[in-house]
Amino acid sequence: MKEIVYTKSAPEAIGPYSQAVKVKVTEMLFCSGQLPIDTNTNQIISGSPIEETRKVMDNLKDIIEAADYSMNDVVKTTIYLTDLSVFKEVNEVYASYFHGSFPARSTVQVSTLPKGATIEIDMIACK
Repeated sequence: MKEIVYTKSAPEAIGPYSQAVKVKVTEMLFCSGQLPIDTNTNQIISGSPIEETRKVMDNLKDIIEAADYSMNDVVKTTIYLTDLSVFKEVNEVYASYFHGSFPARSTVQVSTLPKGATIEIDMIACK
């Protein structure tokens, strides 16, 4: 279903992502961007970049599993950061949620995010 596309004719991945992901799709799941919101309080958690990234990824994982998908079905993500200087910490946490192959990914710095968050991630998964 999911095939990682790799060519030496393009730059190597410099993080936990693939150059491209090819899928034969029967079903797609588009996850809206998630913030580091504690579902018990409905408030943004304020913590280290590691804690905030873990909360965002846990929220996304819960949504993906509620739709009867797994993190292995994720083919594309976008990470939005208000400060790219935390990229290394974010990258380490992000990578720990995927086993085997990584989805295609974009990471961008933005000036602001809803509710004053410092990170937001969205995902696309396919079956």
